[in-house]
Amino acid sequence: MKKDMMPETMRAIRQHEYGGPQVLQLGRAPRPEPLWTEVLVRVHAAGVNPVDCKTRSGGGIVATQGDLPMTIGWDVSGVVEAVGSGVTRFAPGDEVYGMVNFPRRGAGYAEYITADSVQLSRKPDALTHEEAAALPLAALTAWQSLVTVGRAGPGTRVLIHGAAGGLGHLAVQIARARGAAYVYGTARAEASALRAMGLDEVIDYSAVRFEEVAHDIDVVVDTVAGEYGLRSLDTMRTGGVLVSLPVPPDERTIREANRRGLRAVSLTVEADRADLDNITALADAGALRPVLAEVLPLEQAAKAHELVEAGHVHGKIVLTV
Repeated sequence: MKKDMMPETMRAIRQHEYGGPQVLQLGRAPRPEPLWTEVLVRVHAAGVNPVDCKTRSGGGIVATQGDLPMTIGWDVSGVVEAVGSGVTRFAPGDEVYGMVNFPRRGAGYAEYITADSVQLSRKPDALTHEEAAALPLAALTAWQSLVTVGRAGPGTRVLIHGAAGGLGHLAVQIARARGAAYVYGTARAEASALRAMGLDEVIDYSAVRFEEVAHDIDVVVDTVAGEYGLRSLDTMRTGGVLVSLPVPPDERTIREANRRGLRAVSLTVEADRADLDNITALADAGALRPVLAEVLPLEQAAKAHELVEAGHVHGKIVLTV
C-alpha cells in the first residue's frame, strides 16, 4: 500500500484501565509514522507472553508504559510498509519479525507498529508469520540464558524446567542445536513430543523429584521459580550456572550456589540483533520451530490472556491481525 493511501487510524487492542483480560477491547488508534532509523510494519501476527498479562493487570513492566489508554504486545511478525531516513537493512515489502521496543511501550496488538530497524530480523523463510511471532521474546530469553550466560555447547548437560511451556520448548531445541550432550526437562506433557524436540529424558515432576534423576548439570534454565532454584543446585556440577526466570533467585539460593562453586543468576531479555539473527538461522535450518498452542484473531486478545493465565499451555499463543 502506498504511503498516501494508508489509513490514518488502525485497528488495535486498547485498554483504558488495568485489570483482568476483559479490559482488552478492540478499537481504533492513530497509525504510527516511522521516525529516523525506524520502519513501519504491517503486523500479520502478534505473540502473547506472560509479561503481556502482567503488564495489562498493572504489574510487569507497567512503569515504562506511559499513560492510559495503551496497547500492549512486543512480539510481532509482518511486512515492512515504509522506512524512515537512515534505514538500509530493510525495504518496503520485506518480511520481518522481532521483539519491538521492549521494555518500553510495545503496541504490538495492532495493525501497524513502528520499531527501530535493529530490533528486527528477516522473518525465517521456513516459518509462517504466526510461527515467527511466537519466537522473539521467548527464544531470545532461551538463547541468552543458555548461550550468553550458560555457555551451552558441545558436551554440556542441561536441565530445563517447564520444558513444555512457551519458553521451555524453545530452550530444549536451542540446547540440542548447540550440541548439548544431554538435555533433561521437567514436564507433564506427553513424552514423545518433547523427545522429538531434543529432550533426552522427560522428568514427570508430578511423579518424581527431579533432583533424584538429573545429575552433573552444567546449565539449568528455571522457568518455574519457587523452590525449584534451590533444589536444582543438587543436580549441578562445579562451575554450573542456574538461570532463574522470570524472577531472580532468592538470597538463600545465591549463597548456597556460591558455597558449592556454582552461580545462580537472573536474566533480563534484550532485543539483540545478532541473537535474533542466530535464531533466524536455526529456524531456517529446521532446528527451531515453535509449537502453536492456539491461534486466535486479534479481537480475541482477552481470551488469549485467559489461556495464558490459566497455565499449563504447551507452546505459544498467537494473535492474527
